[in-house]
Amino acid sequence: MWERKELNNILKINSGRDYKQLNSGNIPVYGTGGYMLSVNDKLSDTDAVGIGRKGTIDKPLYLKAPFWTVDTLFYCTSKENSDVKFIYLLFQIINWKRYDESTGVPSLSKNTISSIKTYVPKVKEQDHISKLFFSLDNTLQLHERKCEELTLIKKALLQKFFPKKDEVTPEVRYKSFSDDWEQRKFGDLYKKVSEKNDGTYGADKIISVANMYYKSDVKISGKNYLKTYNIFKVGDIAFEGNKSKHFAHGRFVENTIGDGIVSHVFDVFRPTMSKYDLQYWSYLINNENVMGKILIKSTNASTMMTNLVSKDFLKQNIIVPNSYEEEKKIGKFLNEFDSLIALHQRKLEKLKQLKKFLLQNMFI
Repeated sequence: MWERKELNNILKINSGRDYKQLNSGNIPVYGTGGYMLSVNDKLSDTDAVGIGRKGTIDKPLYLKAPFWTVDTLFYCTSKENSDVKFIYLLFQIINWKRYDESTGVPSLSKNTISSIKTYVPKVKEQDHISKLFFSLDNTLQLHERKCEELTLIKKALLQKFFPKKDEVTPEVRYKSFSDDWEQRKFGDLYKKVSEKNDGTYGADKIISVANMYYKSDVKISGKNYLKTYNIFKVGDIAFEGNKSKHFAHGRFVENTIGDGIVSHVFDVFRPTMSKYDLQYWSYLINNENVMGKILIKSTNASTMMTNLVSKDFLKQNIIVPNSYEEEKKIGKFLNEFDSLIALHQRKLEKLKQLKKFLLQNMFI
């Protein structure tokens, strides 16, 4: 039987303090955003749950003793032999923003937290519930680390599968290939096209360049408007001028999903190669180490957008394999590696959904 109690009955709310008078050490200091640094003294020698006093008030932290917290982070220890791990789970389902006391920076007070009422089981059941969730959290962390490790490995592979500056061969190659790669101008590999839609493609074939999918919610004012769109075929690349964290000078996106149309604001380039591997070229043009230097020389940057100078881009040189078979092997391997990453990410997402479901259904 779960009992309805005020939080004040199961936990003690403690205030954080300034740490600046302390020396460097091995005891972690936490703020509302998590770990900050380590010092030589502690506020608590028992585990606790941190909840923001000001700023971020809806991100509870599990604090393993010993630790120190700053004055914007309360730390809550258990009373009545309550399981502090269960308190941490309880804090994750409370709608903390509902208790925000400020019209500006979000804030909570001890009195507000203390007076919140919730249902709590006996200590033995708390222990069973917390063990289940902490086991699930450990599994989540393992999958998160696996995803991070695979992403780092892929990043390293992308560097090793393509030649470094002034090199004519990549660091990693298949045994059956030994010839130097060749330098080619983009103008020998692609041509700029402005093939307007003649009515062949309807609104259902409008492609989002940013995320490469067919849009389904586009509102078009008349069929003639679609005739302003450029045809975008499989293998074509379109230049997206929006700056981003990873592509400071814009980026190219290859069409890997099927023929369609894109807005006339995008420059479209079509491959002129007689044989080329779609997967290989997708990885090459999305490789910032390769394309970044080329785009610097081919764009005029502004504060909001980056404009490609097509004639300058087509003059740029790039080192490419002189064997279609080598392209295929590289493209296939990297694609299989991406599939492995996607598999682990799906597993991770399912575990997160399972945890969310259990939190919503195991607490009253």
